[in-house]
Amino acid sequence: MGVTPPLSFADLSHRRHGRPLGGVLPIIGVIFGLGLGVGAILRTPSAPSYWTAMDRLPLAGGRSSADVFSSQVTYSAEVLRVIDGDTFAARLRVWRGFDLDTKVRLRSIDAPELHARCASEYLKAEAARAALQSILAAGGVTVSHVGADKYRGRIDADVATRDTADVSAAMLKGGWARSYDGGRRGSWC
Repeated sequence: MGVTPPLSFADLSHRRHGRPLGGVLPIIGVIFGLGLGVGAILRTPSAPSYWTAMDRLPLAGGRSSADVFSSQVTYSAEVLRVIDGDTFAARLRVWRGFDLDTKVRLRSIDAPELHARCASEYLKAEAARAALQSILAAGGVTVSHVGADKYRGRIDADVATRDTADVSAAMLKGGWARSYDGGRRGSWC
């Protein structure tokens, strides 16, 4: 009787050698992948969670991003970028350790669109966006009375800053926006 040479891991994984782990390794890979997936879902609550509402819509049960918020709570917001004169992207602190990236539309106003129908509207849209950037730059931005917007991935809310109690009213007063009730938009041309 001869001595059997030691087997390497590579020897055990080749089916052509008839080794017992040949059919088991794919199963181990699947189990490993499932473990990674479960680990990603069940990460520790102390780690901050950043996700974009646009990436997760619709939420479970057909809910929208606005369903994550309570209309009775004021949320602190970090402005990520100003999109136009009545909408900005923000990271809202939903609860401790959980932030949500979403687009916030200023309630009850309509500003000119950057995708303008005429040169006059485009110039007004640029001025409105610059005005909103200036107002939000004061810091201490808060979002309250959050509701669903007519477009998915966006919320409708009252916004305030350290220096401005009602950003919508300031945009109206400056002439950069007009009142809006959710109906058909009027022309800025």
